[in-house]
Amino acid sequence: MTLSRRNFLSQTVLAASTSTLPSLVFVNRAHAENSATQSKMTLGFSTYGARLLATEKTIELLQETGYDAVEISVSPDWDAAPSNMPSGRRKKIRKQLEDSGLKLTSLMEHLYPESDDTQHKVSLERLRTVYQLAIDLCPEAPPLVQTVLGGGIWDEKKSLFADRVGDWTSLGKSFGVVTCVKPHRGGGMSRPSEGVWLINQIGDAQWLKIVYDYSHYAFRNIPLAESIKAALPHIGHVAVKDAVQTATKNKDGSAGEPRVEFRLPGEAGTIDFVTLLQTLHAGGYAGDISCEVSGMVWNKRGYDPTMAMQTCFANMSKAFRDAGVTRV
Repeated sequence: MTLSRRNFLSQTVLAASTSTLPSLVFVNRAHAENSATQSKMTLGFSTYGARLLATEKTIELLQETGYDAVEISVSPDWDAAPSNMPSGRRKKIRKQLEDSGLKLTSLMEHLYPESDDTQHKVSLERLRTVYQLAIDLCPEAPPLVQTVLGGGIWDEKKSLFADRVGDWTSLGKSFGVVTCVKPHRGGGMSRPSEGVWLINQIGDAQWLKIVYDYSHYAFRNIPLAESIKAALPHIGHVAVKDAVQTATKNKDGSAGEPRVEFRLPGEAGTIDFVTLLQTLHAGGYAGDISCEVSGMVWNKRGYDPTMAMQTCFANMSKAFRDAGVTRV
C-alpha cells in the first residue's frame, strides 16, 4: 500500500517512539480513568511566568501559595526543556510533584507547523521528547502538551495546520498524551471555531483538544459565553489572564488602532472570570484553570514571579469562591 506523505513522516518517528514505551495500553487506560474520575476544576499556575526560577523552586512556591496544579513550560530555551531534564532530575521532580499534591496538568511548548517536510520531521522528533517527558513526570495521568500555531492567515494556513497537527496528534496518541492547540490573537488560528474545525478535520477529538484563553478573544466582538459555547466540548485546558486596550498614535499624530496588552488575571477587571468559571462548570469542563503570565508582563523590568503567583492566586481563588465553583 502506498503511504501518504503524512503517514510516511509520522510513522518514521512513531516507530522510534513506541519502542521506548513499556506499556501503551496501561498509559492510555490510566489517562482515560483519570479523565473520567476528575469532577472538579483545579487552579494552577504556568511556569511560563517564572522563567528565571528553577522548576523545583517554582513548584515549592506554588505549593506554599496554595495552588492545586502546575503547568510546566518546556520549550528549548526554558529550564524544564527535555534536554535539561536528565533521568535523575525527572525522577526528583516527579516525586516532588507527588509530595506537594500539585497536579501536573500541562506541558507548554511553542512549536509551529512547518511546511518543509524535513523541518516537520525535526518538529516531530522535538515533540517526541516532550511527550516522553510527560510520561516520565506523571505516567499514571500524563499531562497534555499544548502549543500555539504561529502567525498567518487562517484560510491560507488551515490545510497545513490540519496536515501537521494531525501528525502531532498521532504521535501524542502513541504515548497516551493529549495534544492541545491554542487559538491565539493575531495568529493563523485565532478563534475557537477554527480550533473546532481543525479537530473535526483531523477526526480525533479524544486526543486533540483546544486551549481556551478568553484574553485572545476580548475586544474582538466575540462574547464570552459564545466563545465558550463554540469551544465546548473540545476544551482540554484553560489559561486565564486579563487584557486591556491602550491608545496608540499613527506617524502623523492621529489616533491609531487600540493595542491590546495583557495583565495578570483579575488585575484589570476587564474579563468576568466569575461568569467564565460558572459557564465552564455548567458546560461540564473539569480541567485546569491555569494562570498564565504573558511575556508582556514578565519581560518588564522589576517583574517578581513570586508576587505574580500570589496576585494570581488571590484574584482567581476569589473568583472561584464568588462563582460558587468548588476546586479539587
